[in-house]
Amino acid sequence: MEIRDFVTSFLEGNLITSVHNGEFERKDGKMKVYYSGPYWDYEEVTSAIETLLTGKWLASGEKVHEFEKRFSKRFNMESSLMVNSGSSANLVMLGALKRYFDWDDGSEVIVSPVGFPTTIAPIVQNNLVPVFADIEMDTLNFDLGEVLKKISQRTVAIMLSPVLGNPPDMDHLVSICDDNGIELVLDNCDSLGSKWAGRYLNEYAVAASCSFYPAHHITTAEGGMVSANKDIVNIARSLAWWGRDCYCVGSANLLSCGTCGKRFDNWLPEYNGEIDHKYVFTNMGYNLKPLDLQGAMGLEQLKKFDEIHSKRRHSKERLGGILEAHPQVRVPKELDERAHTSWFGTPVICSPEKKSDLVSHLEKNGVQTRPYFAGNILMHPGYKHLEDYRDYPNANRVLNEVFFIGASPHYNDEVFEYVSEVMDKWN
Repeated sequence: MEIRDFVTSFLEGNLITSVHNGEFERKDGKMKVYYSGPYWDYEEVTSAIETLLTGKWLASGEKVHEFEKRFSKRFNMESSLMVNSGSSANLVMLGALKRYFDWDDGSEVIVSPVGFPTTIAPIVQNNLVPVFADIEMDTLNFDLGEVLKKISQRTVAIMLSPVLGNPPDMDHLVSICDDNGIELVLDNCDSLGSKWAGRYLNEYAVAASCSFYPAHHITTAEGGMVSANKDIVNIARSLAWWGRDCYCVGSANLLSCGTCGKRFDNWLPEYNGEIDHKYVFTNMGYNLKPLDLQGAMGLEQLKKFDEIHSKRRHSKERLGGILEAHPQVRVPKELDERAHTSWFGTPVICSPEKKSDLVSHLEKNGVQTRPYFAGNILMHPGYKHLEDYRDYPNANRVLNEVFFIGASPHYNDEVFEYVSEVMDKWN
């Protein structure tokens, strides 16, 4: 029996799917409703095990390279690089952009104070300066009027991170960038698949990052992606692969001549002999490579993406209706018909007097909640030195008024009925 047939046969009969595939059960009248989780089956596990046992390389290899190519094609990007996390993707993406555009140390990148810290930390880690623009409360997105006010002669980019996937007015945002000669960079970790006017959000940006953490739209257990033009991706690859100059991927890694055709050559100006291009280091880099089995999982996940996207939108619509049946609760929606959001979660806004009570009620009844990530990141010890949090009143409201529950593709009618019952018991 072939390895794949054996593994598939075993997993079909033995894989526990209750967490991953929406088999929700009530115990003592309660149901555990996870806010998210990997939406996969034995195909991902089979591919991962087969690659582990029979693949050509344990670390980044043929499967990762194939996943990069198919991911780029699926989301209309020229080139992509897979790394070990979405956070690492942001780190090498900004590092690559800085080198590609020759940004000076101290150049400014405008960013929201609301969201996840790994949108902001890589700006500082690349010797750039984060400049914050407050949000507006209708959609919880950038207030583009505030963005415009923050542009200075040192501004080189705006870094957009649509929290929970919901885009701002991309037409206006792109015009701001164009009018001021600055770049739009996308942290796409929460918004993979979201569109504006029929185009993926990443198509509006010079570069986009993505996360494959289990809670996100598709998962490789851990992992991330940088997508941009080939030149930017090659710089990002160097940074993620120890800083080396070589850009060989896939089967080219096994060629004695390499992609360049002159793998063994006089690559070092200070050395007259031949040296292997794989051991020429142009940058001070990191080791952020994924495992090849993660690439195999990603290939299977891409096949499910349309289903995942459709179910996430359905879950958010159903849950939004259940929540807004209660006058104390408001659920942010898409800005207008140009937005088509691939929802990461279902945002909830309520008064400060009600928020803690509702979160406690949901959690006690098994419905997982999450804060709107950091709230105002400038309140946190690791970031409070960057700016004064008191200058961002709407961001400050987030911790008091906003949280989210899932918009998971796993949810079914039983889940929606249960959440409705739980909400009906809330005063």
